[in-house]
Amino acid sequence: MIEPSSFPDESALLQALRASPHLFEAIAHPNSKETEFHLQQRLRDEFPVEMVVAALTLQDIRRKAAASEKFTRADRMWLTPTGLEQATSEPIARHKAQRFSGTVWDFCCGIGGDSLALAEHCEVHSVDVDPAMCLRTEWNAEIYGVHERVHTVVADVSQPGDRSGLLHIDPDRRPGGQQRMRRIEDCSPNLDVLRTLMSEFRGGAIKLSPASNFGGKFSNVEIELVSLHGECKEATIWFGELAGDQSFRATSLPSGETIAAEPLSARVDITPPRAFVFDPDPAIVRAGLLDVLAERLQLTRLDDAEEYLTGDQPLRSPWLQTFRVLEVIPNNDREVRAACRRCEFGSVEIKCRHLPIEVERVRRKLPLEGSRAGVLIFARVLGKAQVIVGKRNAESLLG
Repeated sequence: MIEPSSFPDESALLQALRASPHLFEAIAHPNSKETEFHLQQRLRDEFPVEMVVAALTLQDIRRKAAASEKFTRADRMWLTPTGLEQATSEPIARHKAQRFSGTVWDFCCGIGGDSLALAEHCEVHSVDVDPAMCLRTEWNAEIYGVHERVHTVVADVSQPGDRSGLLHIDPDRRPGGQQRMRRIEDCSPNLDVLRTLMSEFRGGAIKLSPASNFGGKFSNVEIELVSLHGECKEATIWFGELAGDQSFRATSLPSGETIAAEPLSARVDITPPRAFVFDPDPAIVRAGLLDVLAERLQLTRLDDAEEYLTGDQPLRSPWLQTFRVLEVIPNNDREVRAACRRCEFGSVEIKCRHLPIEVERVRRKLPLEGSRAGVLIFARVLGKAQVIVGKRNAESLLG
């Protein structure tokens, strides 16, 4: 029996947890007739309370991580709630890592999501001010079989240090445990430090939230917006040797489809809805490349204030969700209800980007008595609020 004791710091607690695999085994495989309360009581008779609480918390985080599909080996990883939330998922981390070579400094490494991908073909120095996070990165690297190329360093990345090689940095968007920050100026390290690091390293990448205020904050960079399964997940600021020729790029994963261009290099017409309406990937929208995509695919827009595109033919593209237009009606409840009856809808998907629509209020009023699945798209069309009644196209492909 391990006598109850307090641990001098989090690293010591983690070391004790790692040395007690039977604790996790007991949590994962409790007695069939044992309640959670009795399980905890039994474990506390054998282990310090801090260890039991930490082990139960870690197991819960591992289950959540496995369900999120962020990591393929989540059931064994060393995680924290905030570390998991801010970590880069494997597909995105591997996508970014393709640009790197040689020696890479992964600043603010957290639980090591980016370090793991970089270490597949680079020597990585994983730096964090928190010793416990460095331990987690080290152990996660062992789980992924890349520990020989991951070297953890406990340090404040804003202080002077080795600036050889390339840089990857993921600024803390919740400094001091605060709510998530969207302003780069409020992250840690802040914008001034990030700019200094960009001048000190010959090239690299800064990971930011796609909702952050990155516009106009950096010069001579390529800003890549990355979506995964149709959700915009990250803005990557590429600088120095790793920056591309165009100022913006959008990438759709897992397809790997990518478009790089200048946002103002294209301008498409505004037209009424044609036979099909398309909902574009949010990475394209956030990158400002909507007109570039529309021009390449010979599509037009419904309105300057809307991102929906329209065209005469269905398109199979990871950039687009495709909807066949059945009719276009004014935006009022009576017209919408009548259209649902005419189209014999039994269920509807309601889509809206900018009009102030209460989706559930609209849904409650619909007479969904038919057998067909439909779509209602509330949008501005040539300056007027209208509803596009349609259905998902079978050939629509979400990347």
